[in-house]
Amino acid sequence: MPSRRTVLAATAGTAASLALSGTAHADDHKRDSRLRSLVSRMTLEEKVGQLFVMRVYGHSATAPDQADIDANLKEIGVRTAAEMIARYRVGGIIYFTWAHNTRDPHQIADLSNGIQQASLRQPRGLPVLISTDQEHGIVCRVGEPATLFPGAMAMGAGGSRRDARTLGRIAGQELRAIGIRQNYSPVADVNVNPANPVIGVRSFGADPQAVAGLVAAEVAGYQGAGVAATAKHFPGHGDTAVDSHYGFPVITHSRELWEKLDAVPFRAAIRTGIDSIMTAHIQFPALDPSGDPATLSHPILTGILRGELGYDGVVVTDSLGMEGVRTKYGDDRVPVLALKAGVDQLLNPPSLDVAWNAVLRAVRDGELTEARLDESVLRILRLKARRRLFEEPYVSQGGVTRTVGTPAHLAVADRIAERTTTLLVNEERLLPLSRRTHRRLLVVGADPASPSGTTGPPTGVLAAALTELGFTATALSTGTAPTAAVVDRAVAAAQDADAVIVGTYNITVAQKTLVERLVATGRPVVAIAIRNPYDVAQLPTVPVYLAAYSWTDVELRAAARVIAGKAAPRGRLPVPVQRADDPARVLYPVGYGLSYGR
Repeated sequence: MPSRRTVLAATAGTAASLALSGTAHADDHKRDSRLRSLVSRMTLEEKVGQLFVMRVYGHSATAPDQADIDANLKEIGVRTAAEMIARYRVGGIIYFTWAHNTRDPHQIADLSNGIQQASLRQPRGLPVLISTDQEHGIVCRVGEPATLFPGAMAMGAGGSRRDARTLGRIAGQELRAIGIRQNYSPVADVNVNPANPVIGVRSFGADPQAVAGLVAAEVAGYQGAGVAATAKHFPGHGDTAVDSHYGFPVITHSRELWEKLDAVPFRAAIRTGIDSIMTAHIQFPALDPSGDPATLSHPILTGILRGELGYDGVVVTDSLGMEGVRTKYGDDRVPVLALKAGVDQLLNPPSLDVAWNAVLRAVRDGELTEARLDESVLRILRLKARRRLFEEPYVSQGGVTRTVGTPAHLAVADRIAERTTTLLVNEERLLPLSRRTHRRLLVVGADPASPSGTTGPPTGVLAAALTELGFTATALSTGTAPTAAVVDRAVAAAQDADAVIVGTYNITVAQKTLVERLVATGRPVVAIAIRNPYDVAQLPTVPVYLAAYSWTDVELRAAARVIAGKAAPRGRLPVPVQRADDPARVLYPVGYGLSYGR
């Protein structure tokens, strides 16, 4: 962390920071007056820059690895984060694992401090709003040793608003300690389509009221910890079979259904005082028949979100590099149309230079007014002020050590996870397994890449957890599409086991063959859906089925404790599971889940 003298030197020439010094307890009117004065002194180029939240490669703001310098030069035309800030005066930076921003908490803190220092040293320098996608479950950017919690659908299975608020509070404290002040979470989409390829277990469930309660609880937790929460993806991405990263989904809900279903969690987030809402790159004809994506829709963002729902916080786009927003218009038109629709923050355009200059040109040509930019810049600065970025732009290494991944935080995550594991099938009360009669375990199944910097792979994590619980467990990865030879090898290995644990991942024909062959051996088979709980409908012959909702360590360890009887299965399905042979009929309804007492 920079010394106090360095911080003062960095901010001494920054009228913006000094103008807001000591205003933490000032009333809103006084704060707004100072912020408006700040906006009035900004150049047009600085205002345009404030609207952008951009990726940048590297673990350091000034000295990234050569490969990251090369990537920055290719995609952004600069070498480092510091150079990007100097050239474009961006108001926000988003961290990604694949951009090598998140190696470990202490490095992330240094990167955050370097970014702040680079920005505050500019003329009229402003603190940067650093963001990331830390949803927990299958979408996380900051991995261990940070505390990782169950994902949204697992939290939906737990059903506890207290646990959701605790998640937000602890996760928020850890994000703030490493310099991240805006989290693109929670997901407020109501997942009513089992075939949804992009939301699924990232949603709390299919009941809008239950989703709303958990969304509001997480928002309160995050923002109480000093981190801006972001409800996504407005107006609701829960009923689509198309991934907006690669296509242009169409939501066919009526306006009446939208009010009863999709809108409910967003209304709850707004009532809770959420700092930011992220748009969806989806077409929603009942809300806007133009064919434009919601991200570019004035009727949806200004008419409904601002007007009808009364939201005056920050509206941020989903990534502008996604296909769903690029289908109709070029990359130079998308940011301009988004601002005209009512957006404030433009997230991660494919080319920052193209997007930045397009906005600048639109103002100079009269398509956008500078007053319109001022509205968004003011909202962004209000958010920064609310999250105390003007007073406290830097973080300390001591704060990282005291806060991130502490034993107390990790223990809370484990306890919360135990309340989410859902037992769907338990024939002849096979579970909990006894170490006396089923000591030797074979753990097989899908081993997708770790979603959040956890140890993985799932078979190894489960085997290690079961061995710690007194079993002798052997891991054999069979993958998401096991070949006939791999299936044969697993079946042969099962002959030496007292029971087989098999993880299913969005069940495929090959996985189904594997499980059915294992059941045919006569060995007891315990299946765990390590992503979508809908897998259970495809395997009616399996004597035991658990839903873990994710393949992160914290959820797999909890499932192992349930299998061993060290924890009771307490989760209840937050989504219905339809029959495989008749999708119109429900096999397991919302709220279903077995206990060991019955």
